[in-house]
Amino acid sequence: QVQLVESGGGLVQPGGSLRLSCAASGSIFSAYTMAWYRQAPGKQRELVAVISSGGSTHYANSVKGRFTISRDNAKNTGYLQMNSLKPEDTAVYYCNLASDWGQGTQVTVSS
Repeated sequence: QVQLVESGGGLVQPGGSLRLSCAASGSIFSAYTMAWYRQAPGKQRELVAVISSGGSTHYANSVKGRFTISRDNAKNTGYLQMNSLKPEDTAVYYCNLASDWGQGTQVTVSS
């Protein structure tokens, strides 16, 4: 089992930026696809972005061109750079690796 700890969430104005981090314990990080999901109040959890062990990426249409997923296997850490944030990006963001989930970090976009 992998322990995942997200950080970097917070309150930001529309148009602003945040960078989320997901730190993983153990030595399996580099072997697995990592993903970011989000869940807004009253909505189902949805996929935001995915990065394979080899670095291939995929984004939800709603964030394409604004968000960038990356990973640093030497640091066992994944990232989600979020630019041009919109109020509809407000949600709890979770990282996922194999079958494990982090506790989530709140992102609120509001003026």
